[in-house]
Amino acid sequence: MSREKYQRNLEILKANTIEMAVTSLDMVKNATLSLKKLDKALAEETISMDDIVDEHEMMIDKCVSDLITLQQPMAGDMRLITSCLTMAIDLERLSDLASNIAWVTLEVKGEIADIEPLLSRISAMGSIAEKMLEDTIVAFQNSDAELAKRIAEEDDKLDKLFFENEKQYIEIMNNNNTIISDASHLLFVLRYMERIGDHVCNLCQSIVYMATAERVKLN
Repeated sequence: MSREKYQRNLEILKANTIEMAVTSLDMVKNATLSLKKLDKALAEETISMDDIVDEHEMMIDKCVSDLITLQQPMAGDMRLITSCLTMAIDLERLSDLASNIAWVTLEVKGEIADIEPLLSRISAMGSIAEKMLEDTIVAFQNSDAELAKRIAEEDDKLDKLFFENEKQYIEIMNNNNTIISDASHLLFVLRYMERIGDHVCNLCQSIVYMATAERVKLN
């Protein structure tokens, strides 16, 4: 592999990682919005976007394979290559969680007014998760390890809301048994949001390693 082609493949690898992250972010935003508005068409559109994420993951796998097999990357490049590979795994799982949230939108049978107190709590978690992922894309683009560390600290807010909301959901279900079915589905969404935060922390760990060669535990 010529040096020019090698550099081009590195650029393609990074570009695909960014595009995969942007698509994952769009999925999280759309899934949260579909649930907030009980927009089943948007939920179905969100689920279909998972195919785009899978395509990016395959492209990343191919780029990584070509770069490692046909060229011996220097240490800095090798960190970029391995970080993109691990990030693709987390982005794929994160996107699956966004799909799961969209599937819940399709499962909910009640009206917005019936479950609005539950939906508002999910929206608050969604806003935090979305901002974390948005900032993670910036940190990756700029190889900004300090920003990545600060982003991971925001996960504490998601964890706190998860435990608070879980307790509130159970109390609401105890007081209103007509929404138990929908609330049970929405309980899963709380966990999905919390897990999205965990995957963003993993992404931040990969960015810190890529930028500094430091292996840190941010989750």
